[in-house]
Amino acid sequence: MFPSPVFGEFMGTLVLILLGNGAVANVCLKRSKAEGSGWIVITGGWAFGVMAGVFTAMACGSADGHLNPAVTLGAAIQTGDYTKIVPYWTAQLLGGFAGAVLVWLSFFSHWRETDNPAVKLACYSTGPAIRNKWANLASEVIATFVLVLVVWAIFSKAATNGSPASGLGPYLVGSLVWGIGMSLGGTTGYAINPARDLGPRLAHSLLPIAGKGPSDWGYALIPILGPLAGGALAGLLVRSLLR
Repeated sequence: MFPSPVFGEFMGTLVLILLGNGAVANVCLKRSKAEGSGWIVITGGWAFGVMAGVFTAMACGSADGHLNPAVTLGAAIQTGDYTKIVPYWTAQLLGGFAGAVLVWLSFFSHWRETDNPAVKLACYSTGPAIRNKWANLASEVIATFVLVLVVWAIFSKAATNGSPASGLGPYLVGSLVWGIGMSLGGTTGYAINPARDLGPRLAHSLLPIAGKGPSDWGYALIPILGPLAGGALAGLLVRSLLR
């Protein structure tokens, strides 16, 4: 049964969320030794989380290493093969949830020390700097479009003569995610991944986190629909370029 592509997507997404949301918790929670270290640490944590997650996914059986329903959708539209959508999306969502549970355990002593419920939610799911649903949606569409398009470009024959040097691909994708965070991430926290937001938001809702507030379900559709739309648009563009 193991390794397998579905198990790889689960484990890769788990590692992504553990390291990515772990970076947010490290910076934001009270009495963490990294408290207040800032946006660069958070974006770096997500970048390295992507790199580590992709390597883990590959080692556990997923040659794709998507870790992201928007990437899976974009790839399906590009290739015309939709068979991976349901199993990969399920594994990615469950991996996101499991990774968020591990963040809760890793920082168990710090939730009670942190007074602000919004800060605790930020350690799980994204939220807008300025709440405007159409502007927030556009931000997620644009950032995810860039993600899926440039991932394709990184692995395109024109850029690599077939493939990046062995083992280099995950580092390049991690660098891309770092760039997106530093350039476009300040508006919504750059979910760019429905599983990255929905899985941890479900975990926040269900876990007995000390002093937590609501899980902001009124915003939750934005980091789902925006990334899926951005991934689909990038998939359509790539498909037209390959004709």
